Amino acid sequence: MFRALKVDRVDDEFTCDLVDLDDDDLPPVGDDDHPEVLVDVEFSTVNYKDALAVTNSSPIVRSWPMVPGIDLAGTVAASDDPDVPVGQRVVVNGWGIGEDTWGGFAQRARVRGSWTVPLPDGVSTAEAMAVGTAGYTSILCVLALEDHEVTPDRGPVLVTGAAGGVGSVAVALLAARGYEVHASTGRTEEADYLTALGATTIVDRAELSEAGGRPLARTRWAGAVDAVGSHTLANVLAQVQPEGCVAACGLAQGADLTTTVMPFILRGVTLRGVHSVHVPQPRRLESWARLDTDLDRGLLASMTSTIGLADVPAVSPEVLAGRVRGRTVVDLGA
Repeated sequence: MFRALKVDRVDDEFTCDLVDLDDDDLPPVGDDDHPEVLVDVEFSTVNYKDALAVTNSSPIVRSWPMVPGIDLAGTVAASDDPDVPVGQRVVVNGWGIGEDTWGGFAQRARVRGSWTVPLPDGVSTAEAMAVGTAGYTSILCVLALEDHEVTPDRGPVLVTGAAGGVGSVAVALLAARGYEVHASTGRTEEADYLTALGATTIVDRAELSEAGGRPLARTRWAGAVDAVGSHTLANVLAQVQPEGCVAACGLAQGADLTTTVMPFILRGVTLRGVHSVHVPQPRRLESWARLDTDLDRGLLASMTSTIGLADVPAVSPEVLAGRVRGRTVVDLGA
């Protein structure tokens, strides 16, 4: 038997409960072409999507009942996949876990072997979940900027939503690569925290969040990592240098984007969408290798808090309200 957090909806009545399950309760996810593995889950994490699922605030869950958790890290306990041996430490994120198939808020998980990524020797399962989908998305954004030749010598780079999970890791990663990092936040009390992560300049969220900004404004940044969307993203695009790039990965302010083509056709700015769900395996391996080498473990610890599985329902509304700093790891053994 093992513990799990399970959500369900019957006749429009939503429930979220801690339950005891066994391996037979885990739904199958594989087939002849996609063999399964069974993972002893050691750690998960509370992402924005997880908080939506646990609070039933948005239609994240597409199959009921569901064990949420779009991230998990642990050790392979059984495997039908010859490429994923028993005893291998793995991380799984994306591929619809916690949304279409049961995810990481349980002490055991059944996943497809092709969804797993072997952890680098230098990354523990706890650290992998301190990174989580948020941090993994951050390194994907950094790689996107590098793909578009936004290098440290080009000038400062902006991170919006900087005190959140994606933003915190992005600030630390960019600073470690030698970028001058400007961090935008609406929480002025987090200035010291962001400076400790490597930010050189704190930008008040109010400078960027209002509607109706100019389609082209004075250039300030060579590129940006944007986790906010909406008016903020439009205002950032208007202030990016020629041939700059904005890696957009979130919608904390909203999913809308009201702008013009001017930044794109007059300055050659690139808007690069970044997702984390169906990323090909080579990019995943590259990302985790870079996280291993680039992310300072002390800084990672400073932006991380740890809770037990029973604490997830109480923490989730705080995540949605933007009152949680950095990363929240779930210790499945606590």
